Amino acid sequence: MTIENVTLIDPTTGARASILAGFGFNCYEFVANLNGREVDVLWSAPGFASGDERASGSGIPLLFPFPGRLRGSTFQWEGRDYSLEAGDGRGNAIHGFVLNRSWRVIEQSASRVVGQFQASVDDLKLLDQWPADFCVTGTYELIGNRLASTFVFENPDDKALPCGFGTHPYFRLPLGGTSNESCVVTIPATKQWELVDMLPTGKCKELAEAKAYQQGLRFGDMKFDDVFGGLVFDGDDCVSEIVDPESNTRLTMRFDRSFRELVVYTPPHRGAVCVEPYSCVPGTVGLDLPGVDFGLRILQPGESFTSRVELEVG
Repeated sequence: MTIENVTLIDPTTGARASILAGFGFNCYEFVANLNGREVDVLWSAPGFASGDERASGSGIPLLFPFPGRLRGSTFQWEGRDYSLEAGDGRGNAIHGFVLNRSWRVIEQSASRVVGQFQASVDDLKLLDQWPADFCVTGTYELIGNRLASTFVFENPDDKALPCGFGTHPYFRLPLGGTSNESCVVTIPATKQWELVDMLPTGKCKELAEAKAYQQGLRFGDMKFDDVFGGLVFDGDDCVSEIVDPESNTRLTMRFDRSFRELVVYTPPHRGAVCVEPYSCVPGTVGLDLPGVDFGLRILQPGESFTSRVELEVG
């Protein structure tokens, strides 16, 4: 089976990006061009474009209507039980529905592509697995050595839609140098959520040595699969950077205030680091703890929200 694959080219720099529309609208390649020197930004498993690799393990998986794990494979919403597929090896549902399904390309040019997925249009059985229909419209655009993305989430149903969104980028290390361990990663957070068995307890504590995290941690000293909160914004943007000191290359990720948590994950292969903006704490659908704001969004019929993420290499 051939999976639809879209390649974008920036006409001024020659930077390119590849999006696997037929497998989660996953942008699995972004190669910047710095005066003739190519910088490969995203890590993907060999053969990912075939659609045979794990959907959540390469490129930029898009996580909706729930990012991260849910507790177990069932949850209750407004008196009804919903059953999901367990997918994390621990018996928990994980990362939503859209990351491994085919999206429709609804607009395309040389440097821009728009894709869409709607449950009632593209996979009817999802209407039995979630409290309401949903529609996601994603846009990727190359502007020089900047990859801009926006995502619009709509509730086309006559019922309330509980939801959260996360992106799960695998940033390749190093960025042109020879040592991934010497790269520096900034984590713009002031708090950390407590996890037990990879699920939130509802406790959020001040992050020890937050300034060091914000100034940058050496990747060789990092081993994370953690959820951070209390993000530090400058105006409308929160910024995380990865710097390769040997090649003097900087990758900057900016994201807007629709996000309020940051998951940081260091894959066992150590060829990448995941710095993942989430709109909510993972594991929160169906989890009701009085006095705890997990950030779950509940879109009423006709409501929507928009998220923006930009990656820039310099």
